[in-house]
Amino acid sequence: MATLSKTPSELAHEIAQECVSKAPVLILGSGASAAYDIPGMPGLRNHLMGIAAPSGATDEDKSAWQSFVDRLNAVDLETALTDIRLSDSMTLLLVENTWDFLVPHDLKIFAKMVENRKIFPLTTLYRHLFQSTNSDIHVVTPNYDRIAEYAADAGGMCHYTGFGYGYLRHRVVDLEPKIHLGRSPARVVKVWKVHGSLDWFRDRDGIVVALPVTTTRPCGLEPVIVTPGIAKYRITHDEPFLSVKQGADSALQSAGAYLCIGYGFNDSHVQTKLVERCRFESVPLVLITKAVSPAALAFLKSGKCKRYMALEEFGDGSKMYTGEHPNGVELKDKPAWKLEQFLTMVTA
Repeated sequence: MATLSKTPSELAHEIAQECVSKAPVLILGSGASAAYDIPGMPGLRNHLMGIAAPSGATDEDKSAWQSFVDRLNAVDLETALTDIRLSDSMTLLLVENTWDFLVPHDLKIFAKMVENRKIFPLTTLYRHLFQSTNSDIHVVTPNYDRIAEYAADAGGMCHYTGFGYGYLRHRVVDLEPKIHLGRSPARVVKVWKVHGSLDWFRDRDGIVVALPVTTTRPCGLEPVIVTPGIAKYRITHDEPFLSVKQGADSALQSAGAYLCIGYGFNDSHVQTKLVERCRFESVPLVLITKAVSPAALAFLKSGKCKRYMALEEFGDGSKMYTGEHPNGVELKDKPAWKLEQFLTMVTA
């Protein structure tokens, strides 16, 4: 265990290397997407404030939608969706406009990846983790975008999100597909997207499929993404979310460590198993993010996490929170809260 005799920099390197050496589950929050200019909930909130209910909506739906938009002027998106109950048709309007707003940003990242395979530090992290005997890397994320998958593609790795392969990808119900390169099983990045994905759609029969990158919503299909608010607790009890949540829980329950990137500790669908493990076992947890959220800091400082490090932006360097430094200490040498800089502590 680290002691106070270690310098903050030495302690940071020790915890970082311990975490990464134990085949961590990667947890990607909205901050991981923000690094690629994909808007978060504040940007989506501003976009939705400019959306009007369709002319064909009922008076009741129009009134509820206007109440929702008015509420957005005062509170965040999740609070507004908790306070205002929307009908199924208005919830679909919300989902479709969320998809329409986010997809152009996601596709810009795809285009950049096609041009330059080296844009993702996440790819470097995948490669480093696969230098061990690990056959799989588990990624758990509430994000809709496909950065985790793109980063795998950029490194020539396989990824799996609960669907098969091909242009029309059906959900895998029983056994995960096995890919072999020659006679050897391929190593796979398994991405557990607990709130859905921009490439998941539900047809008129309720069947969910995954489709290739597309600029417009396919006719007759509904995007399968879960928006904030109380409805997400109902929707995520249906497929494919139920199976995805089981896969995420299994990964989190058996993880040797947790590496959280841009995650705010504000989602019970992601962190329940993580919190349970950290409370009763000395499972290393590292959080790198632009700004540690109050919820994350409260959890880490509560004493329920026995071995942790959080790194956030602080001037030209970082501020580090650990059990030894619960109120934070400055790391002046480099902005280790950024993934590309954090990796220099573990891949050298």
